[in-house]
Amino acid sequence: MRILSFAKPYRIPIAAALALMLVELAVELWQPLLMAKIIDEGIVERDLDTVIKWGGVMLGLSLLAFASGITNSFIAAHAGQSFGFDLREKLFEKVQSFSFANFSSFPASSLITRITNDVTQLQNVLFMSLRIAMRAPLLVIGGIIMALLVHVKLALVFVIVIPPLLFFMVWIMKMAAKLFKSVQRRLDRVNAVMRENLAGMKLIKAFARGNYEETRFNEVNEKLRERTVFALRLTESAIPILLLFMNISIIAILWSGKLEIERGAVTVGEVVAIINYAARITTAFSMFSFIIMAFSRAKASAERVTEVLDEEIDLLDTEESREENRLSKGKIEFDHVSFQFPNTDVTVLHDLSFTIDAGETVAILGATGAGKSAMFQLIPRLYDATSGKIKLDGHDIREMKLKNLREQIGYVPQEALLFSGSIKENLSWGKGEATYKEMVEAAGSAQIHDTIIKLPDQYLTLIGQKGVNLSGGQKQRLSIARALIKKPKILLLDDSTSALDLKTEARLLDAIAKHKCTTVVITQKISTAIQADKILLLEDGRLIAYGNHEQLLSDSSLYQQICQSQFLEVKAE
Repeated sequence: MRILSFAKPYRIPIAAALALMLVELAVELWQPLLMAKIIDEGIVERDLDTVIKWGGVMLGLSLLAFASGITNSFIAAHAGQSFGFDLREKLFEKVQSFSFANFSSFPASSLITRITNDVTQLQNVLFMSLRIAMRAPLLVIGGIIMALLVHVKLALVFVIVIPPLLFFMVWIMKMAAKLFKSVQRRLDRVNAVMRENLAGMKLIKAFARGNYEETRFNEVNEKLRERTVFALRLTESAIPILLLFMNISIIAILWSGKLEIERGAVTVGEVVAIINYAARITTAFSMFSFIIMAFSRAKASAERVTEVLDEEIDLLDTEESREENRLSKGKIEFDHVSFQFPNTDVTVLHDLSFTIDAGETVAILGATGAGKSAMFQLIPRLYDATSGKIKLDGHDIREMKLKNLREQIGYVPQEALLFSGSIKENLSWGKGEATYKEMVEAAGSAQIHDTIIKLPDQYLTLIGQKGVNLSGGQKQRLSIARALIKKPKILLLDDSTSALDLKTEARLLDAIAKHKCTTVVITQKISTAIQADKILLLEDGRLIAYGNHEQLLSDSSLYQQICQSQFLEVKAE
């Protein structure tokens, strides 16, 4: 199993923990024999010296087992936590390498559950394996062997009863693994509903949909409860069955032991020793319910974690990718580009061909669903085109290192996303080593500097997750400043000025023009498009017009309709 490879760096601690566990086990298996000696050679013979002698040996061995157990716990905890740390880190690293297509296979709520809850299940089961899970089956096997060495006839009861019980437990474990995998999927769904609610709390309150959302959460929560209870009942039902048969075995040993003592074929100490082994085996079986549940959940978690680790990344650097392909101008060429989203048959973009010269500002217009954002996402290779080529400064983007490509592109998505922390930290996210002067310059160009310096802590002002304590326009301008601070050769603004008034937007576009980068803006505003050098008009994923405002106003009926509708709206206001 691939998951086990993460335990390899901790082979020495694991071996040490297992060795200490075996010391505990050896002491536990040896003690019934010592008790038999105390009874037969000391108590029956009324020899106090023998009782003290072997009693002292038992005490010393018990202290050794105690020290071994304490040390084992420390080492097992270290190995388990380190294993979990490495696995969680690898999962996060893998998720960071996901393309948008990969994310469509794993909802965010599911990834959170896998990186947190599933990894916790696995690290706990490793700890438990080194502490008690390995010890329990070894205690059963060792107990049977030692009982047979003491007296074969009396111990035959174990040979008859225990193997069927072991097969029963294996069957329980297989059934439980399927059920707990279903439990984890339902936990994903609970997390998904919680995530949606927390993200959309303002909207829920605005529409007074609290009661509806409570009902929706209760439904998925109830399904999780039902499936978890069913899985736990199945695993817990194994214990009464195991204890029933083991108690019957002990009764059988006592009854046959009485007969053998009367015949003189066995001593009282030997019967006590075998009963002791039966009690220890019964204790080990009582732990099996907990072990079965833990291993069943771990098996389901291991499969889910492995799915993420084995997910094939569809966007990778190729052998032809070259680090030296850096952008010097920012020219963009689309050469017969078509695109379908992964796992769909719908073509979003149809045979797009156009050129954006270096330093130009180009506005992209089109109705919702025209393919504007999809076209944007192809430029930094968030997706790969289904057919055709995209070239930047004459270089096919597939021949550029992904990191190198994306470092030279400033991308501001449609939804302005900020991170919890200070304004300075959010700006530094665009360029880690950015100076204060660079931050001020970028913020000034984005028309947000004057707002920042009015805040109590200015650039050190803390903002909530996703910028909840900022207005829509402020979040958009901070997102643009974050993109500008990296001094990109190409700047992509995906409807990122929608919350800005006309004057602020005009100043913003003028400031961006001074950065000498190629700027491509998705917009629904004709007032924005007019300021651009060229306008690209999309309809149903097809390029139907490309030129400046005067050319499109003269040649494109759709553009005329858009202009007319917006100017009429302005006039009506």
